Amino acid sequence: MKQLLFSLLGIVLCFSGMAQSDTTKPQSADTIKVGNMIIIKKHDGKENKEEKTKEDKDDDDDNDVIEVKKRKDYKKSNVSTNWLILDLGFSNVNDQTNYSSAATQAYFPAGTKDLMGIRNGKSINVNIWFFMQRVNLIEHVVNLKYGLGLELNNYRYENNIRYGYTPDRIYRDTVSFSKNKLAADYITLPVMLNFNFAPKRKKTYGISAGVSAGYLYASRQKLKSDLRGKEKVKNDFNLEPWKLSAIGELNLGVVNLYGSYALNNLHKNGLEQTPYNFGIRFSSW
Repeated sequence: MKQLLFSLLGIVLCFSGMAQSDTTKPQSADTIKVGNMIIIKKHDGKENKEEKTKEDKDDDDDNDVIEVKKRKDYKKSNVSTNWLILDLGFSNVNDQTNYSSAATQAYFPAGTKDLMGIRNGKSINVNIWFFMQRVNLIEHVVNLKYGLGLELNNYRYENNIRYGYTPDRIYRDTVSFSKNKLAADYITLPVMLNFNFAPKRKKTYGISAGVSAGYLYASRQKLKSDLRGKEKVKNDFNLEPWKLSAIGELNLGVVNLYGSYALNNLHKNGLEQTPYNFGIRFSSW
């Protein structure tokens, strides 16, 4: 009798252990069970539509279920276009003029570097790109970028200098200006090589570098004084008609930065000033 009781007790304990550790129910490759915790991976943001059996529901009640959503990769096309990109930044010049030279004194009599000083933080650069295209070259990591747009540069001067013409020259006026701005606007074609460090994401992380060629289609000087009021003079003011620049772009996800540095002077002769721009780019890439 004792042997029979012990045998029955062993059978009961065996079945009890099997009930606590169910190894008959198959688990998918996307389901991981750790103790009382079940981790379920979801693909493409879609929920599992399979109906749960009563046994599965009871099992979920006894365990903590954690659903892990797998990040969906962003599939890029080989050619993509971004329309109406806006740049907001600052304009300035690197002035390497020898103001004591005969050529400079003929163009700007009694001129000095201080008189040609530009107001930092007040000289604005605005670029409006009609479009930019990105062409995949190598696995969306290396791309070619190009576009077309307008470069608008405003150089605000500290002093009361005025651009004259016929003949072209700069001179110091006798009145004090509360506003003194030279505007130089270009239609520009940029070409860059882009390196994308996160090709599977919509917001990219990378750098771009290249060159741009711009043609001066409009230039003017705006002056404002108490004595003469507002003045607006349109002329080419001895400015170079073509602007060649080294350009760059830094992509930081939601933030894009740009910069450009001209490869030629702002003026045809008389001054050696190299313009440069930098700022923030508002782009969907």
